[in-house]
Amino acid sequence: MTAIPDTIDGMQAMLADQDYVCGRALGTVVFLALTLGRPLFLEGEAGVGKTEIAKALAAGLGRRLIRLQCYEGLDAASAVHEWNFAAQMVAIRAAEGADRDGLVEDLFSDRYLIRRPLLEAMSPQPGGAPVLLIDELDRTDEPFEAFLLEALSDFQVTIPELGTIRAPEPPIVILTSNRTREVHDALKRRCLYHWVDYPDFAREMEILAARAPEASEKLSREVIAFVQKLRTEDLFKRPGVAETIDWAKCLLALDVIELSPEVIADTLGAILKYQDDIQRLQGSEAKRLLDEVRAEVGA
Repeated sequence: MTAIPDTIDGMQAMLADQDYVCGRALGTVVFLALTLGRPLFLEGEAGVGKTEIAKALAAGLGRRLIRLQCYEGLDAASAVHEWNFAAQMVAIRAAEGADRDGLVEDLFSDRYLIRRPLLEAMSPQPGGAPVLLIDELDRTDEPFEAFLLEALSDFQVTIPELGTIRAPEPPIVILTSNRTREVHDALKRRCLYHWVDYPDFAREMEILAARAPEASEKLSREVIAFVQKLRTEDLFKRPGVAETIDWAKCLLALDVIELSPEVIADTLGAILKYQDDIQRLQGSEAKRLLDEVRAEVGA
């Protein structure tokens, strides 16, 4: 287990060691969240690195990463625990005629408890308090938000058969949202907040150099300039940093030295995820954007 950095520069350096390049503002809010023991709420478009920062923190600090992937219909029971009913039924059949009171007590013990992410994050961990990633919170509904607000206020959960379980050491909590809907202010107030935006050209060059170091500077500049140009177009889903990295790796796998309209057409599925967007970039449109990119990059 590694100690939490005691400076903002130290935090940025630790994240950079895990190939996560972040600006001063994001480095500052991460440093403050860990120093003050506050949950960190990250909002932004999909693919800008919100989830990756939790992974980088866990790796850099030598902590376990526990991920709660949110979805529509997620409820408190699914996020906290469930009982192993199959094993309980086997135990009941095996113990027929035995002491009923003792059997009931045993059935609802840790032996038959299946820990889901929230309960697991509040249980003792060998490497210290884990990093709890609550990913895409905006996919859930308001009742789950209300439950989560209570759980994160005291870092405890209640299991009717066992009582209240409190975390011996609060986990490092990262919440993310793609802002498909607004998350309630009461939950946001419990957290430090940061909007994770698309990086500028220089920052995205740093990120690509860390994640795809085999790419030449010329190819990297063309790839990033083209992706950033796409982000200004009227697309259903703009490509994120994750798509920039994926595209560069695809181009490297094809031994591409520089972009061409043909190469772009063949690999659009790495950066665009909707057919309408892909169709819009077919033919002369890709060449037009590439010509504009080369004029800007060469300027």
